[in-house]
Amino acid sequence: MSKRDYYDVLGVNKNSSPDEIKSAYRRLAVKHHPDKNPGNKSAEDKFKEASEAYGILSDKNKKENYDNFGHAAFENGGGRQGGFGGFSGADFSDIFEDFFGDFGGGGRSRGRKSSNNRGSDLRYDLSINLEEAYQGKKEDIKFSTTEKCDTCKGNGSKPGHSPDRCSYCGGNGKIRSNQGFFTVQQTCPQCNGNGEEITNPCNDCSGQGKKQATKKISVTIPKGVDDGTRIRLAGKGEAGSRGGVAGDLYLFINVNSHDLFKRSDENLFFEFPISIADAALGTTIEIPTIDGGKAKIKIPDGTQNGKQFRLKGKGMPFMRRGDFGDLYVQVKTEVPIYLNKQQKELLEKFKEIENEKSNPSIKKFFQKAKSFWKN
Repeated sequence: MSKRDYYDVLGVNKNSSPDEIKSAYRRLAVKHHPDKNPGNKSAEDKFKEASEAYGILSDKNKKENYDNFGHAAFENGGGRQGGFGGFSGADFSDIFEDFFGDFGGGGRSRGRKSSNNRGSDLRYDLSINLEEAYQGKKEDIKFSTTEKCDTCKGNGSKPGHSPDRCSYCGGNGKIRSNQGFFTVQQTCPQCNGNGEEITNPCNDCSGQGKKQATKKISVTIPKGVDDGTRIRLAGKGEAGSRGGVAGDLYLFINVNSHDLFKRSDENLFFEFPISIADAALGTTIEIPTIDGGKAKIKIPDGTQNGKQFRLKGKGMPFMRRGDFGDLYVQVKTEVPIYLNKQQKELLEKFKEIENEKSNPSIKKFFQKAKSFWKN
């Protein structure tokens, strides 16, 4: 199969300028690059064809030979073709910025701070009680971390010196190698992607730009935090290396269990014990609330064990909102123990005069039981 005309491949003509040829190839390379079309043999072939055409037409001498003799100018050893390795005169560097960012051109990236320079994030576990979760609080915490070195101002070099361009990658921070039509890019192992080397390291931080320190800060715990709440304090983590940005500090909140209240989201629950007499006759009870106050609940006569009463707005606050959850009080009827003689006599007398109407649930149960036994 004969080769297509290189100008037809790129969609240009003999009078096209170098910039027009480069622009035409850029469009095709971006469209058909194997990294963007994995497993697509047709795209791979088109990419190779366009690269071969650009390798010839972007080189002044090769273009002149091609214009005079066509493909015959590169047959029988007249010029290597196929793959990037055969295009020694072609400049692919700025073309592949579309895929990989800066290519070659060591000076362009000098001074860039690699993401590898970012300081580590830190975790701090803070335990509070339920009342503090309700009210919110300010807390002073102390933790070990790293801070920017004051001597070198974080750049890692001795005062009066500056980092030098990395000799391995030329200041680019990355190294690339050609493997057929693939270009493999890796972070420079010598400068760790910084593009710079510390040739005169700071004596106080050994060139790291940071030192160990103990930090004390004041943090605000918002109202309504729940157990397991995570609070992010941006930039309060470890200092970055050589001027890199600081990491973050994450507060993990542990809300201790409470002797009285149990929490579910923004609602609170607790059991309130009452006597059989109060449950039967009715009463008014006074209960504690999480804000330290008190609330009254009227217990109607005949209240059954497990009956639940709701106090709206007496629960926990919603975080960063002005409303509150509810408080649910469940009545727990306590059967008396250690009865004296008079109490027993009164209960015996009560038992004699009570009737089925007084105990509808008992009556209903025995009706079901008798039906079950009968069947």
